[in-house]
Amino acid sequence: MHEAPLIATLVSGIVLAFVFAALAHRLKLPELAGYLLAGVVVGPFTPGYVADGRIAHELAEVGVVLLMFGVGLHFSLKDLLSVKSLAIPGALIQMAVATVLGVLLGMALGWPFAQGFVFGLALSVASTVVLLRAMEERRLLETERGRIAVGWLIVEDFAMVLALVLLPAVGGALAAGQGVSFGALAGTVGIAIGKVILFVALMLVVGARLIPWLLARVAVSGSRELFRLAVLAIALGVAFGLAGAFGVSFELGAFFAGMMMGESKLAHDAAEETLPLRDAFAVLFFVSVGMLFNYRVLLSEPLVVLAALAIIVLGKSLAALLIVLASRRPLRTALTIAVSLAQIGEFSFILIGVGVAQQMVSKEAQDVLLAAAILSILLNPLLFKLLDRARPWLDAREAAQDAAAAAPDEPVPEQAGDLSGHVVVAGYGRVGRLLCDALRADGIPLLAMELEHERVEELRAQGIRTISGQASRDEALAAANLGAAKALLVTVPDAFEAGEIVRVARRINPGLTICARAGSGAGAAHLRGQGANLVLSGEREIARGMLDRLAAGGAAATA
Repeated sequence: MHEAPLIATLVSGIVLAFVFAALAHRLKLPELAGYLLAGVVVGPFTPGYVADGRIAHELAEVGVVLLMFGVGLHFSLKDLLSVKSLAIPGALIQMAVATVLGVLLGMALGWPFAQGFVFGLALSVASTVVLLRAMEERRLLETERGRIAVGWLIVEDFAMVLALVLLPAVGGALAAGQGVSFGALAGTVGIAIGKVILFVALMLVVGARLIPWLLARVAVSGSRELFRLAVLAIALGVAFGLAGAFGVSFELGAFFAGMMMGESKLAHDAAEETLPLRDAFAVLFFVSVGMLFNYRVLLSEPLVVLAALAIIVLGKSLAALLIVLASRRPLRTALTIAVSLAQIGEFSFILIGVGVAQQMVSKEAQDVLLAAAILSILLNPLLFKLLDRARPWLDAREAAQDAAAAAPDEPVPEQAGDLSGHVVVAGYGRVGRLLCDALRADGIPLLAMELEHERVEELRAQGIRTISGQASRDEALAAANLGAAKALLVTVPDAFEAGEIVRVARRINPGLTICARAGSGAGAAHLRGQGANLVLSGEREIARGMLDRLAAGGAAATA
């Protein structure tokens, strides 16, 4: 039988990931713990079969590329620019804090400054896969918190591009015993920044027109297979072609390709086509991480590993928390960003690997970082669960703050007191925005309810009456004057929160027409049980609309 390391690595990774993830699920542990354990089993530090680490890493890279492409599809340039005032300084300050903490740890251990610096810089960068999976599971990517997190990631990505360009130049000079030429260093930085600017400009000017046009032309052919191939060709082609040519990371290239494709009306179809591959290859990312884990470092250097873990989970998180709070964002947003960044991943491995290759970092320091990285990835879902449990407390805290901050000349209960026959839209996401635009076009009195600060400002800038706060709170719904309203349209994607809105609204006005959206059959049943008159859920409503249209057409033909 011919040796087939690619097939062997792919099959062993997927099969063992499934087995151990099923076991982890049974034990009520995060499924990614099973993925990591699968990697440890096929890694070089445990007996038995050893998968090809290089191939596993490359397969994992495809997963990260597809993941960032998917995020770009649902992200716009406007979303990116809306958080630049926090994401740019926040990411840079947080990275600086983590790097300094890494340098201090290195000094305490007697490491050379260069090793401590590279080690600290590697500790400062969050994992794209871990962060985005957590955000997607909680449907946070379309919220202000999600936009800030993605913007933060993009800034870190740009910083890593520069670091990976500069590290070989600096490391080579130090290894040769020569001084670093600041003129040559400035020239290298200038070239790297110039390439990044050129890449971004090309994507914004050419990509924004070419990619949607190409996708539309392929769709006209009517071939589903060709359309699927076009989506993958654009995602992977831009990531590995243009990104490599301009010196930016594959992930950044894929994100911009997705963001440009998001300008097309076929963006939703494109996202659906990449979803299965993206999920499968994302699993291989965690398997590849597990393969890097050398458990012996936990026995030889346990305190150093714990110190590095503390920098990742406590130092980085605390820095991010204070930065976000200083920008006057809500505590909920600050905690979400802090927990999201309390881990490290793919860029950290790449950076520390370059440091080892340039003889700036020892192999022992690399093992410490890998061990701390895996522990932080395992801890991250638990931190998110703690944050989920704190939700009632955060809701109560925000309610108290809103009540205390209400201005005497603009009390919340009087915001809609002069409205009657109006439609209340709870939630101003993608669906809520479409509804508000249609209602305004028809001249129907409108009141919006939204929690995210930036969306509230956007609504008010358009002249739309808006109540800022949690729509499920009694006082917020009472302020909407539901007793005189024509209807309530609930677009909040979270079934529990939407159910609370429906329940409270039904209690306030038993005769109110309430329409809500649901993401699943169970969610639809829950909303109906809470008192919604009409619940719309994806495919079911599309089918019903088609049948209604068909029936109307048949009746017209009979007449």
